[in-house]
Amino acid sequence: MSRMPFIAGNWKMNKTVAEAEAFMEACAGRSFDGVDVAVCVPFTSLWAAKRAAGSVAVYAQTMHDAPSGAYTGEVSAAMLDAIGVDGVVLGHSERRELFGETDKALQRKVPAALEAGLVPILCVGETEAERENGDMERKLRHQVQEGLHSVPAERLHEVVIAYEPIWAIGTGKVATPEQAQEAGELVRALVGDRSKEAEQRVRVLYGGSMKPNNAAELLALPDCDGGLIGGASLKPDDFLAIVDAATS
Repeated sequence: MSRMPFIAGNWKMNKTVAEAEAFMEACAGRSFDGVDVAVCVPFTSLWAAKRAAGSVAVYAQTMHDAPSGAYTGEVSAAMLDAIGVDGVVLGHSERRELFGETDKALQRKVPAALEAGLVPILCVGETEAERENGDMERKLRHQVQEGLHSVPAERLHEVVIAYEPIWAIGTGKVATPEQAQEAGELVRALVGDRSKEAEQRVRVLYGGSMKPNNAAELLALPDCDGGLIGGASLKPDDFLAIVDAATS
């Protein structure tokens, strides 16, 4: 089954409103045939990025699972949807490690995003120690199963899953094509444990120091349908070069 490639830039805690607008203007006028393109933007720049978005979708970097309530500093899926946000990153390793996001919370967040009409990007991945100890498969199995636990089988294919080897995020290290394919194939098979149809339709991204000089090799893998791009998404030229690699 043919799956539309998806390139999503994760800006993390970078770019003021003016810088976000400048980035979007640099992408203006580009039509992206044969690839879905998104940027994952800090809360303060979501509205500005959406106004200037053009063909680029705009995603948030996290959200709370509750529709409203006494959760100081948080935003809900409904709030994101109200300003036209297209999707949201959930379970990024930095959210898990630095801010205590748990698999149990993701069980609630992923279906909440879907119900609000947002596309969730569920991030999964192992640490260097877990890979060295042979625990990569166990870690991915747990995270995928927990994160998708409350998603109805008929909606599994709507979730995008980003495999991000934690040891390759912001380190300059990149998983070998063999490592990336092994993990992507496993993630897809884990979805297949719930639904064979979803197994063929779900998009699996690679998220670990993908750059213009290695994107084509990674994107050519059978179970890599795109990338969740960190540092290389901060410069329009680098980001668009990766987008171009996804369509070549």
